[in-house]
Amino acid sequence: MKTSDKIGASFPHVCLDGRYNSEDVSFWTSGFWGGLLWLAYRETQQKSLRSLAEQIERKLNEPLHQFYDIHHDVGFMYLPTAVHHYKVTGNEDSRRTGLIAASHLAGRFNLKGQFIRAWTDSVDPDSTGWAIIDCLMNLPLLFWAAEEDHDPRFKHIAVAHADTVLKQFVRDDGTVPHIVSFDPETGDKIENLGGQGLGPDSAWSRGQAWAIYGFSIAARETGKSEYLTAAKNIANYFISHLPDDRVPYWDFRTSDADKHVRDSSAAACAASGLLELSSLLDDHTEQLFYYNNALAILERLYAQYSDFSDSQDAILTKGTVSYPDNRHVNIPIVYGDFYFIEALAKVHGRPGLF
Repeated sequence: MKTSDKIGASFPHVCLDGRYNSEDVSFWTSGFWGGLLWLAYRETQQKSLRSLAEQIERKLNEPLHQFYDIHHDVGFMYLPTAVHHYKVTGNEDSRRTGLIAASHLAGRFNLKGQFIRAWTDSVDPDSTGWAIIDCLMNLPLLFWAAEEDHDPRFKHIAVAHADTVLKQFVRDDGTVPHIVSFDPETGDKIENLGGQGLGPDSAWSRGQAWAIYGFSIAARETGKSEYLTAAKNIANYFISHLPDDRVPYWDFRTSDADKHVRDSSAAACAASGLLELSSLLDDHTEQLFYYNNALAILERLYAQYSDFSDSQDAILTKGTVSYPDNRHVNIPIVYGDFYFIEALAKVHGRPGLF
């Protein structure tokens, strides 16, 4: 990869003035660069890429020993790094890291509300009873740990959380809010919150993408038809509301004045999720529908939203982290690059890292 020497064993998030920044090792996106390196190594067998991915993994051990500040996004951090490393090489240290991360995630489960708590007090002191749609993408860590450690408790927590998302997040029209607030003592739902979306009743595009991919994985791991149906319904909304260039606005319900704000990362994540969904279906017509829509998104990302020149470290342009906060709007984002490359690998018959 052309940027591997420049980025090194760091933790990029967004590309500013052509160069990826570097976040703290505990930041939720810290696994995506390592995942990109593993994806590249899988195709090239270039030893320097693997070595760099292993350096990143060693650094990622640090947050596991800071339990007070570890958050729900350990799946994003350790699935494409330590867990993938173990799957490929059988490395026991990587296995141990993945299982510790899964234990941390399981420890965030609220028994009364049947959900995994999002974030920490250092992020938002009001988040004790919050669950977010993104966390569906952390559940594969629990499914893996259940099988790897022969302990079904991990799977039980993953299923309980997915069931809660199905019941409390998914609307009849196939959309989801970013955040649902629960009473952490009783477990009762209080309200939807807008989070990084337009509002409590909006359809934040990356949230829809997390839901497509997350429910597809939950269906893959459990065989539950309810999850597969949810993934299809959310995907149908996503596909039918895309603009002509197949890359969504930051929120599907945004005003015309803000439709210049796009999120290529939502497109890339959705494409990878649609490919996952397609692979689970028996009906050939349905398979082709989701597969071809994934291809259409990837083709437009490549043709209109990518930059393979030396002018920037990233691949995809026009991703948006949080438009309500005016934070990193229409710029490259590392997880956009990760899901773009992962989706392309799936097209060529390779499995994803989630």
